[in-house]
Amino acid sequence: MSQSKREQVVSHLRYIRQELREMHQGVLEDGLLPEGGEIRGVMAQMEALLELLEGKAAKKAKAEAN
Repeated sequence: MSQSKREQVVSHLRYIRQELREMHQGVLEDGLLPEGGEIRGVMAQMEALLELLEGKAAKKAKAEAN
């Protein structure tokens, strides 16, 4: 994985981790579940990360098949 891609992955993971920590704190302190929009936002970040990772893997698998 190139340094640029690695930095993107690390950035995505840090953002997701921070968002999940904030949601967890809200549950612990207030006993309230996060709003649907918050959850969808984190899921979108996870999907973007997966696409970034799968894009690299898909290209590699395609090259190996040829």
